[in-house]
Amino acid sequence: MLVIILVLPLLTTNAHEKHKLCDLGIHHKDPYSVMCDLCGCSTSSGSFGFGTLSNANFIGLRYIYQNFESKDGIFANSPVSKETFNTYQLWAQLPINESFYVSANLPYQDLKRKREQTTEHLKGVGDASVIGWYKLQFYKKEKDSLTYNLKREPSGHSLQFGIGAKLPTGEFEEALTNNVNPGFQVGTGSFDGVFSMGYNYGTNKFGVNTLITYYVKGENKNDYQFGNQFSYSANFFTSFSREKYNIMPFVGISGDTYNSIKQYGETLADTDGNILNSTIGSELALEKFIFGINYTLPISQDLFGGNVESKNRLSLYVNFAL
Repeated sequence: MLVIILVLPLLTTNAHEKHKLCDLGIHHKDPYSVMCDLCGCSTSSGSFGFGTLSNANFIGLRYIYQNFESKDGIFANSPVSKETFNTYQLWAQLPINESFYVSANLPYQDLKRKREQTTEHLKGVGDASVIGWYKLQFYKKEKDSLTYNLKREPSGHSLQFGIGAKLPTGEFEEALTNNVNPGFQVGTGSFDGVFSMGYNYGTNKFGVNTLITYYVKGENKNDYQFGNQFSYSANFFTSFSREKYNIMPFVGISGDTYNSIKQYGETLADTDGNILNSTIGSELALEKFIFGINYTLPISQDLFGGNVESKNRLSLYVNFAL
């Protein structure tokens, strides 16, 4: 599927004339207005967690697959467990006005861990999150006084600032913290703060978006506190448009740095780490629907003292533009 989405743009012709209308902002009554938002003058955060490349507000469904291997010991023949994380999310980006919007998601977790002799299976509602965003749009300078009464033309540059929270809606099991990968949980049981900032630039043909996020982790009722987390991402995209659809293939990098976990105020050894990922994917806008896929492969990593290895991630989503 990924190959088809990435190759299809090469078969298209030049962009449709409606790009000119998008640049002027004259697309609000167009049934294909979501395509203007996709290939127009700005994009929203393309991070793995909060949104998509598109500038459209939406409600949708997302599936995330993650694959890990954990090694319980320092020897070559130490026991190894294989962990599969399947996450099904109801997510949305909802407008308040032209400058403010809210993103939210509610996940359902389906986690499996396979050892040599046993298999563990966890499932249930995970931790929901809600983030409020302010978008600072930059505009081109007016060339003369005749344009004063016209709608200002976006420059393609914008900044975004987000503040929100992750809620302890998922179940946390203290007994599972003794495993090599303590992240094998449906929820964290804690209330966490989320602080984000992003820079975006886009034209009708190409663009880039970046996002940095800092998570301040709270302590749960079991006196267990996951380490604070710093995340970053940058995606580079291009746009191929026809009259009734728009395709945006992209490549990018992303990464996370994790502080150590604490329990009863004591720092737990080998519970910090970092990872740097490469990403490739694409979005397809068809009328009011946005279809997306991205595949993530680690470039370098050092997680939990080198005992946990992230293999790959895959995300699929379908959104309805509002």
